[in-house]
Amino acid sequence: MDSKHSHTAISGAGLLIALGIIYGDIGTSPLYVMKAIVPGLIDPLLVYGGISCVLWTLTLQTTVKYVLLTLNADNNGEGGIFSLYALVRRRGAWLSAVAIIGGAALLADGVITPPISVSSAIEGLQAVYPSIPTVPIVIAIILGLFLMQSFGTQIVGKAFGPLMMVWFTMLAVLGISGISLHPEILKAVNPVYAYKLLVEYPGGFWLLGAVFLCTTGAEALYSDLGHCGKGNIRISWIFVKTCLLLNYFGQGGWLIAHQGEQLAGRNPFYELMPPWFLLIGVGIATIAAIIASQALITGSFTLVAEAIRLNMWPKVKLNYPTDVKGQLFVPSMNRLLLIGCIGVVLYFRESSNMEAAYGLAITLTMMMTTLLLTMWLRAKRVALPLVYGFAIVYGLIEGSFLVANLIKFPHGGWVSLAIGTALMGVMYVWLKAFFIKRRLTEFVRLEPYVDALKQLSDDESIPKYATHLVFLTSAERSSEIEQKIIYSIFQKRPKRADIYWFIHVETTDEPYTMEYKVTEVAKDDVFRINFRLGFRVQQRINLYFRKVIEDLVRNKEVDITSRYESLSKQHVTGDFRFVVLEKFLSVENDFPTVEKLVMQAYFYIRQFIASEDQYFGLDTSSVKVEKVPLVIAPVREVALKRII
Repeated sequence: MDSKHSHTAISGAGLLIALGIIYGDIGTSPLYVMKAIVPGLIDPLLVYGGISCVLWTLTLQTTVKYVLLTLNADNNGEGGIFSLYALVRRRGAWLSAVAIIGGAALLADGVITPPISVSSAIEGLQAVYPSIPTVPIVIAIILGLFLMQSFGTQIVGKAFGPLMMVWFTMLAVLGISGISLHPEILKAVNPVYAYKLLVEYPGGFWLLGAVFLCTTGAEALYSDLGHCGKGNIRISWIFVKTCLLLNYFGQGGWLIAHQGEQLAGRNPFYELMPPWFLLIGVGIATIAAIIASQALITGSFTLVAEAIRLNMWPKVKLNYPTDVKGQLFVPSMNRLLLIGCIGVVLYFRESSNMEAAYGLAITLTMMMTTLLLTMWLRAKRVALPLVYGFAIVYGLIEGSFLVANLIKFPHGGWVSLAIGTALMGVMYVWLKAFFIKRRLTEFVRLEPYVDALKQLSDDESIPKYATHLVFLTSAERSSEIEQKIIYSIFQKRPKRADIYWFIHVETTDEPYTMEYKVTEVAKDDVFRINFRLGFRVQQRINLYFRKVIEDLVRNKEVDITSRYESLSKQHVTGDFRFVVLEKFLSVENDFPTVEKLVMQAYFYIRQFIASEDQYFGLDTSSVKVEKVPLVIAPVREVALKRII
């Protein structure tokens, strides 16, 4: 906790870490924003209006909504759409749909960000080497980036802060040199220019889709709240925003100095650089793009881990490559993102084509965050006029961005929406299947079976199954147990053991809860352990169970010595065996069409993911997986006739 606090307390180190982790996505936006706003003829109204729109978007959307307001909605210091959902989910079941849309759109954004950032940086080489093929270089960098993930980013992460400091300083210096070409560009601070662009310029409103690219990283800024703390984010944002605006105004100054010309594929960002600095600038831009991509990949892993614990994603394998708190690696997600990123690069080939796919998905995430934040403000009893005012203002702003982004749909926007829709489908199926399974799981009172368990434990006519037999149970009440577990112990194959353990894992709405409670159901024979783990805590049940056993032995609450006579004399610890009940869809089912489709999709996806024992970190050498049928509604009448 102290190390976490040292990062989140306002300090020089904390500010540097914030620069390295948080601003990659939003910090690399000058590479492509002005190029997207001014694609052809350099028109002064377009330049002044575009810069003004960028300034006020960064102010209203990033500074006011995210840095000043949303960062207050922290869940024990953690941020992000799922952390926010965990704070308000008790206020309505419909909020799960909001979280699913927002989370899926944010993951879809993770497929577009690395290609557009890296491509924009590498394309700067074409100013020096016009015929250089950029696609193979971009794919090679992305491939290296994803292959590096399994080793963890602890060492690389320490260098991110100073490197991003160099990047932002370069943005500011280049910007000042551009402003000096046409100091009058500073007049774009006046919002009248933004108004004129949107209302008077032909098709000006639709340029909001390009303007929106300057704030796409704001959601990632909120997601990384736990790494740096709101104080460090707010102070470092002053520096970051200043550097970004200087660069945007500098690009505007260069554009006005060349008004009336065709941009003809030139990037205003690279045009600010003197020829001798160009290769160095491309190198620094590439490093910044890699850092931006790394931050988003790490954010995607965290998002998936949270979704799993909120029952919105399959229980895929999670690895923890280093001891850094919160740093994890999701192999399946890493492969999906890698395939998606390479597919995007091969399909679009140039960053200017990717701009169409970028931004549409993240607009949806921001709208969902606004909805959840409105519910959070109500829960905090903020005055209703202020709550409704916030909802209306940001509903209009983000609604305008969404409508403007829709023009991108036929030109590539459909790619990010297709990816997002597929991810939403998986999340919906998983959450719906969770509730269906919970509804159909039959629980019975444990008390009537306690004497039978003791008698089974003492019945030497039945071969001993294990000294300690451990079941994972989903029963929330300590007095209950699944009917299937009772069936497994007494009927499927009588499982005689000296001590029966029932383990229940509860995921809390707080991020880092780590608590347990032991209930002795029958002295020396039956125990129940309740784990309360936060939605960001790795579920290494094998390790935690061993720790609980050590505590119980130390307190002399249980004797785990083997009950075999010969081994008992040697004080040998008894063996532990875990039994995991894995449900499958029974063929004897007759149920509603929607539930049928959901469960078929659920069990189809289940084929491609790790089993529950791997997810919970159980030792596979001591785990027995038993398949039990999930009977939703058995066919009641069977027209079977006996003949003589």
